[in-house]
Amino acid sequence: MKAALTLVTVPDRKTARKLADALVGERLAACVTAVPAAESTYRWKGRVERAREIVLLVKSRASLARRLERRIRELHPYEVPEVLHVPISSGAASYLKWMEESTAI
Repeated sequence: MKAALTLVTVPDRKTARKLADALVGERLAACVTAVPAAESTYRWKGRVERAREIVLLVKSRASLARRLERRIRELHPYEVPEVLHVPISSGAASYLKWMEESTAI
């Protein structure tokens, strides 16, 4: 199994929990870790903006990336949500096996 880590930023704890519950509940992710208190600086519609956000670390199979992204877009409140898929080249065999079992659809 090829694994991937998907990074997603969300505006608040309610959105973080909504996404995490859906992605894990639907077996699109083995685990979603919410990292609070991130501060993002970005350009949006010609202006430099700053926002406090929560970063979600979504652990899943690389083969589920498109389905995962589609579901995130359905549930996410942002017009252009951050969805970045990063391949996992290696890791603890027992953890990767657990990820595979947890995302078996």
